[in-house]
Amino acid sequence: MLTVRPATPLATVQSLVAEQGQMLAFEPFDHGPIFGRSTGAATIGGVVAAAVAGSQRVASGGARDHLLGVRAVSGRGELFISGAKVVKNVTGYDLPKLIAGSWGRLSAITELTLKVLPAPRVMATRVIRGLDPDRAVAAMAAAMGSQAEIAAAAHWPANGGITAFRLQGFHASVAARCANLMRFLEPFGRLDAVDDDEAAMLWTGMVTLASLPQDLPLWRVIMPPGAGGKLVGELERHGAQWLLDWAGGLAWIALGGEEDIVRAAAAAVGGHALLVRAPPDLRDRVAAFHPPHPGVAALEERVRRAFDPAMVFETGRF
Repeated sequence: MLTVRPATPLATVQSLVAEQGQMLAFEPFDHGPIFGRSTGAATIGGVVAAAVAGSQRVASGGARDHLLGVRAVSGRGELFISGAKVVKNVTGYDLPKLIAGSWGRLSAITELTLKVLPAPRVMATRVIRGLDPDRAVAAMAAAMGSQAEIAAAAHWPANGGITAFRLQGFHASVAARCANLMRFLEPFGRLDAVDDDEAAMLWTGMVTLASLPQDLPLWRVIMPPGAGGKLVGELERHGAQWLLDWAGGLAWIALGGEEDIVRAAAAAVGGHALLVRAPPDLRDRVAAFHPPHPGVAALEERVRRAFDPAMVFETGRF
């Protein structure tokens, strides 16, 4: 457990927990470069408010799953405390779940309490090469359903397709689970080990998105994992470049042209698309968030007005 001020730099928090042999299991990262800002500026409050999570989210959950408690000030100017500095807490409304991912539209956070977990002693990455997106998603689904306890699963279209699986824990456990995974995924192709340098390049690239062009609008599509192959297959016909994370449940899409294409494709597979980065004229025309269902939009508005009746936090950014 860690209690911290929201303005604390993310890098500072990660260094602090690493010194104690711990980690933030939702694997947050500095999302500034993805949004077109300088690196090294992310705060722990920012990543929680934006619900930023890395590849390990597929196994360990997101920011809201690790946010135990908050102190915050509502738009009414009222200080409120929700949650507690313990893991088991069921008293009152679980407002931390609501605050995480609210993008600062409900309150000003003054203190966060986060759950931390022991850092793994060993990490191992195994890859299958040459799978198309549909087969890659099927392989990732099979791996996630196995007893290998996959920590992360992602797919890159580069070099004919690379589907990667990360396992972590104690050395003997990781070795046994890698052997089990090799047998389990045999129908999909050969499972190869990669060295630490290549593994670091793969997983870091999924955070930096360095393989995607910087001069095209960037979208984040979240959907049912099984739909990942269908989505990217549809968008490839329009010239999209992409990456798949979270075992197919997250797609990063770089695509110019009509913005309706991405949102229509996302909606068709039961997902939603966030416009992450775009030129000013496109951001002026297109809302950042996927248009919600009218019923959901009405509920969101009621919640925001309950926290912020005077619209103190309504900056117009979204």
